[in-house]
Amino acid sequence: MTPVRHQVLIITRGLGPLLTVVAVMVLALAIILFPQPVFQAALRGLKAWWEIVVPALLPFFIISQLFMGLGIVHFLGVLLEPVMRPLFNVPGSGAFVMAMGYTSGSPISAMLTAQLRQQGLVTRVEGERLICFTNNASPLFMLGAVAVGMLHNPALGPVLAGAHYGANFCLGILFRFYGRRQPASPPASYTLLALPRRAWQAMLQAQQRDGRPLGQLLGDAVSRSFQTLITIGGFIILFSVIIQVATILGLLEPLARILLYAGSPFDLSRDTSPALAAGLFEMTMGAKFASEAAVPLTERLVAISLIMGWAGLSILGQVAAMVSHTDLRLCPFIVARLLHGFLAAALVRLCQGPARPVLLLLAPEITLVPRAPWFTLWLYYTGFALTLMTVLFLLAGLALSARYFLYRRS
Repeated sequence: MTPVRHQVLIITRGLGPLLTVVAVMVLALAIILFPQPVFQAALRGLKAWWEIVVPALLPFFIISQLFMGLGIVHFLGVLLEPVMRPLFNVPGSGAFVMAMGYTSGSPISAMLTAQLRQQGLVTRVEGERLICFTNNASPLFMLGAVAVGMLHNPALGPVLAGAHYGANFCLGILFRFYGRRQPASPPASYTLLALPRRAWQAMLQAQQRDGRPLGQLLGDAVSRSFQTLITIGGFIILFSVIIQVATILGLLEPLARILLYAGSPFDLSRDTSPALAAGLFEMTMGAKFASEAAVPLTERLVAISLIMGWAGLSILGQVAAMVSHTDLRLCPFIVARLLHGFLAAALVRLCQGPARPVLLLLAPEITLVPRAPWFTLWLYYTGFALTLMTVLFLLAGLALSARYFLYRRS
């Protein structure tokens, strides 16, 4: 390495920490100079966390911890190996992470992937693949907060959710080729008829290795879930304050002009740029600004899909916190979020453009005008989640039966 290149490398490496220190100092100074708006911003973040995030995520967090302790993840890992390995090049245990990520939203998939990595159920590359396509906005957020609360049209929910989940599924297929030359976890070599028996044995062995009584397992699940939610709440409040400070200092407007180039492939107008700037930091605020923009509905849907796919620096920080104690790298995850945003926006364009006649033929209720009654829409929205929860409760009953069988035998 030449001396000049070495000097440039040293300067480049030192620039990142320097910019971080400057940004933190500016944020601290702004908090001192503008205490009232900063307090209001922090209060908004706290209210969003307490009223939306905690009720929506706490049950899923507790259930996921119980399922890890009861060995259900190991049961699914063996049972679904023939599906997950060919499709996404991850072990069968990734099916549990995928199910929880698609039904409860981020960052639960990152938390579960980190636990799988700690238990040695996935390799580093497999874990990185897994968090790339299991990070989603929650169905409650898309179908309730955005479609009903922001856009005031519940029939738009399936369009947004279909594009969002469809784009992430495509990412799963795409990222199966990421790191394919790296060592993989040993695939199961059981015959299909032997899978149920092997899955049952894997669950019994996992419960024996865990060894915690049910009461302790439940207490640990609640305690760990609340600790994770407190971390998430801290990120939400912090980024709410950052957005407020950036608005006060006039930084959002130039940032919005720069981000407008990101929406140029979809012909997004200048009126959507403030939403893109807010969505760069936090998904909820960005989606709210996009829903209120004075642009056609199709353009608002594209902007919202772009923002939800990227998910915001707040989610990125939460995922970084979840995987910080593992060797999982964030670079693939960041690339996946960018691709997710553009793919979801493209699918929304497709649904509102060339594919719209086909959608109207297959599902007349998915239009820009809600023709179906509210009860039908409720069943449509919650049917998948209720079915999945029923399956998970059946698996929980199976795991408890296995635990009882173990105690009787010991």
